[in-house]
Amino acid sequence: MQYLPIFAQLKNRPVLLVGAGHVALRKAGTLLKAGARLTVVATYFADEFIQWQQQGKATLIESRFSPEHVAGHVLVIAATDDDVVNQSVFEAADARNILVNTVDDQPNCSFIFPAIIDRSPILIAISSAGTAPVLARRLREKLEAILPAHLGPLAQLVGAFRDKVKQKISGFAGRRQFWERVFDSSIVREVQANRLDVAQQQLEELLEREIPTQGEVYLVGSGPGDPELLTLKALQLMQQADVVVYDYLVSEPIMQLVRRDAELICVGKKAGAHSVAQEETNNLLVSLALSGKKVCRLKGGDPFIFGRGAEEIEVLLPHQIPFQVVPGITAAAGCAAYAGIALTHRDYAQAVQFVTGHCRKDGAEPDWHSLSRPNQTLVIYMGLMKVEHIQQQLLSAGRAATIPVAVIENGTRPEQRVFTGQLSQLASLVAEHQVQSPALLIIGEVVALQQKLHWFGDRPDQLAQQPLTNRI
Repeated sequence: MQYLPIFAQLKNRPVLLVGAGHVALRKAGTLLKAGARLTVVATYFADEFIQWQQQGKATLIESRFSPEHVAGHVLVIAATDDDVVNQSVFEAADARNILVNTVDDQPNCSFIFPAIIDRSPILIAISSAGTAPVLARRLREKLEAILPAHLGPLAQLVGAFRDKVKQKISGFAGRRQFWERVFDSSIVREVQANRLDVAQQQLEELLEREIPTQGEVYLVGSGPGDPELLTLKALQLMQQADVVVYDYLVSEPIMQLVRRDAELICVGKKAGAHSVAQEETNNLLVSLALSGKKVCRLKGGDPFIFGRGAEEIEVLLPHQIPFQVVPGITAAAGCAAYAGIALTHRDYAQAVQFVTGHCRKDGAEPDWHSLSRPNQTLVIYMGLMKVEHIQQQLLSAGRAATIPVAVIENGTRPEQRVFTGQLSQLASLVAEHQVQSPALLIIGEVVALQQKLHWFGDRPDQLAQQPLTNRI
């Protein structure tokens, strides 16, 4: 993080603006809106500046800039069309440890102006750290279109109730749950319809009701790794949770989207290194929910596809703990798509099977003959440790040695790697390229199309890089 995002209180504080051109005029308008006590130094002034002076909003100094002008100010902005003058302003302010912004000159800035979305008292600032201001402005335009105008009145209404809520409800967690109930209620619709008196009455009534203390569990699938593959509901519940219980397979970019002040508990499992037994995880979910917490059980992929989601829900039922299940894109679908592999194809595969490479506790083997049928795609989860055994069993069951195979490491992520070959080469592909978990094995005729259908990142067998999206 190159800059610390802060919101500065400038009301009645002295701010110096050097320059009075078009750009300076825009900066002056923003500063005056924030209540700054503005001084402007320039050799000429537009009519707007003169009107501000007459209205007592700004002090104008008709002069060339001198380093002494910066004294006594909390912020300084250089907005002239003379690089020499702007450099002099920066050096004078920086030498006095005064925060300074030089317009369109990021190296000569100790602070920068973000793109602003104003729904006062709600303010949203967007910054590219000075590297791409046009991109920041386009993001602002996107957000402006989706953020409703009633956000400001809604924030003012709930702000007037903060003290009442503090007196009524003790503890941060309880108050946060109350406010979430408010924002999920009809109060928001009443504010949107400009019926503020009705909204206020409903807020009063909601505050007088008994506050439930029982928690809830959200079983959320995070998909194979790309945060853009999260569902909207998954993201919403990740932001609402008091506690997030997560696995190793949940990617770091997705973990960055969890609510900042949520408690994080890792119960992840790795092959050969199970950190937390499943029974302990089950008991943890029950304990947290019974204590009144909103718990997000965050899993890689889909919780109901080799994710033990059903087992975890079963332990909630005797305690009558409310729960929700949010499906995620399973690794087979996500990784195959990003690798350019169609799991089914009219000419190559009329069926697909998902299996786990982990053996049952009783040592029973899967039906290898069923898994070896032609014209079907076989996707094997967690198969790295057993890859030699898998290869041998499929060959022994009659699958052709030349059938195409793919090994996908870190599928959908920027570091994705894809290796292709034949079934007889499967174990050697894993060993040669030192493939690490998470990885997926895909076996079947459809893999032959991978070279043609590839789209994500570099060419196959190379480190893949995620292309820029065209959503902006």
